[in-house]
Order: sequence, then structure tokens, then C-alpha cells
Amino acid sequence: MHTPHPTFTNFVAVGDSFTEGMSDLAPDGTYRGWADLLADRLALDTPTLRHANLAVRGKLIRQIADEQVDAAVALGGDLITLAGGLNDVLRPRCDVGAVCAVFEQAAAKLAAGGAHLVLFRSTDPTRRLRSSARLMPRIEQLVAFVDTVAARHDATVVDLFTARVFDDPRMWADDRLHLSTEGHRRVAEATAQAMGLPAGFDWRAPLPAAAPQAWTDRRRADMRWARTHLGPWLARRVTGRSSGDGRPPKRADLTLWR
Repeated sequence: MHTPHPTFTNFVAVGDSFTEGMSDLAPDGTYRGWADLLADRLALDTPTLRHANLAVRGKLIRQIADEQVDAAVALGGDLITLAGGLNDVLRPRCDVGAVCAVFEQAAAKLAAGGAHLVLFRSTDPTRRLRSSARLMPRIEQLVAFVDTVAARHDATVVDLFTARVFDDPRMWADDRLHLSTEGHRRVAEATAQAMGLPAGFDWRAPLPAAAPQAWTDRRRADMRWARTHLGPWLARRVTGRSSGDGRPPKRADLTLWR
């Protein structure tokens, strides 16, 4: 896959909660996330770097395309990251072909503006969430399509799908859906390396062995997760609501980073 020289001045991030930064809390209580960490890294070489993050949690690929893509083009980013579609395929009913078609349209519009695109082969949720194993054909179809789109637009692909380190529960927040602080740190490093920046560390390396957890503690944790996270998530699905409804992007304008 093409690896560009990593010199960019305007970095725009587009997507859902993955790119917004849930659940990597900054000291001020806001979400940070891999995109902000990548901006930190790029700013080391380009102190004049400007960064915008248009991502909003809970968004489906059609919403990303309708609400963020034109805005990203208008901002004139020379580096744009696009991640989306996984929220769609995790839902009970999903036309994966339609999801891929919208993803392709979004990528084509972003690339047409002259930006270099960075796309993501998403992590594999089926290895850590057993109930999602039935969704594997959809997930594999989406992951393969990302490669196809990248080839069409000479985009960089960040391959998280084959990285077994993301099977570790410590890479995920308590809700088991969003990356932990360490998870975001690994994605930021994976993206930097895919773009051709010097390696800071081995982002695929396993975490140190964790202390064994008693069966009763695991069951209590499962029940707490179901009550605190699964229940509200299901309620939103039934009522057609999203965690991102009415929420603006956290960084809607290209402004000087740091």
C-alpha cells in the first residue's frame, strides 16, 4: 500500500465514536482519542499543523456521509481520516452492500478534494464479544471493501483487524465497545506507522500478563456491564435513538493544534 511522506498541514478526522475518542478521558474530562494523539505526533514535525475532528459518536455511515464529508471537503484538509460502517454492521438488520456503496461515495468525495486518505480495517469484535460471531460475514465484507476503496484512491490503510492485541479486554473501556486509553494509544501508533512515521513502539505487542480473575468476579462484571451499558444500548436501538443525537463535533473548525 502507498506510504506518503508524512508532511501535512491540515488534518481532518471524520467518523463515529472511534474517531471522536470515546472513552479516552483527558484531564479536563473531555475525550481525547487516537486522532488527537496522531495530531500531537504530526505537530512535532509541523508546528503549524491545524486539526479538526468532525466525528460524532453513534453515527451510521450515511450520517457520516451526509453530515461530515462535505464539511471536511470545505475545510480543505490535506490529510483526512475516514472510519465508519461498523455501527451499521453491528445492527440486527444491515444491507452491507448499501453500507459499502455509501462508504465508497464518501471516500471518493474526500479524495477528489486532493486530500490523502487514511482508512481503517476495523478491529475484530467477534474474538472478544462472542455474541457478535454471527456478524463475521458482514464484518469481513466491510473490511475487504476498505482495501478495495483504498486501492482506488491510493489511500493508506491501517490494519487493526489482524492485530490480536485488541482481543485483550484491557484495550477496551468498561462498556466493551469503545477503546480504552491504551487502545487509543495503540491505534494512534498504528496509524502513524502506516503513514510512514518512525516507529515509537511495537503497537501489536501483547500487554503484560494480567492477574487471573475469579469466575464469580467475572460474572459480577458481566452483570454490571449488562445493567450499565447493554441495557441502555438496547433501549436506544428499540426507540431509534443514538448517543450522538444533537451532539456537535468536538472540533468543527481547522485550528492551530496546541
